[in-house]
Amino acid sequence: MALRVRSVLIDARNRVAASERLAAARGRCLSLAAQELRGPGLALMAQAAQMLPGPRREGEETPLEGVAQQLLRLADDLADFATEPSPRTLHEAPALLGPVVDAAIAAVAAQIRPGRRHWQVDPGLRSLTVKADRRALEGALAALLRRAARHSRDGDVVALRHVLGAETVAIVVEDEGDGLPAHDLVMDAAGPVAGTRGLDLGLTLARSLAAAHGGDIRLESAPGIGARAWLTLPRERLMEVA
Repeated sequence: MALRVRSVLIDARNRVAASERLAAARGRCLSLAAQELRGPGLALMAQAAQMLPGPRREGEETPLEGVAQQLLRLADDLADFATEPSPRTLHEAPALLGPVVDAAIAAVAAQIRPGRRHWQVDPGLRSLTVKADRRALEGALAALLRRAARHSRDGDVVALRHVLGAETVAIVVEDEGDGLPAHDLVMDAAGPVAGTRGLDLGLTLARSLAAAHGGDIRLESAPGIGARAWLTLPRERLMEVA
């Protein structure tokens, strides 16, 4: 009996070690891919700047710059995946959402230059306090804002508000962008990460951050009208309503 227990324990340790090696290898591959993408992205940005040396209107972006920005954003998403711990460990503490929202907006606003969005934040959202890993929550929210910025235009409004439900509290991000066809947002349970069809890597990571808090990411969209993203958390994480 003792030998059998020992054999089971050894087998379990070996499985854990193999899983850790696989995760480490995945991280190294993603980091290398991110580095490889940044090189062409930066080169294209420099080439675009040389092709149009004259003055341009604020927020104007050439097609070449758009491609370069897509490469750089993909590199950032891959780098985020490479550093994501598995399983994720949360460092939970009371987090006032006002500073979390401001930090996420500042990060995304810096990434979309040239160009700007009008960020409208409901004061009620700012006053909420939740028990969460602030860094993880900020990362998940930034992914939603980044998606809204990518699918909207210079000068468009991106609005943030909250919705209190019986069992959940949600941060809602609404944009005036191009939206996505409904079939691209169908929840698909197949594969290792459910419900990611039509989502970019940043949103897939955001979903994992929300799931670590017991929450989820949900998207609604109408082509030509815009989109609405929901970052939901369990209602018991809400600590204060001002």
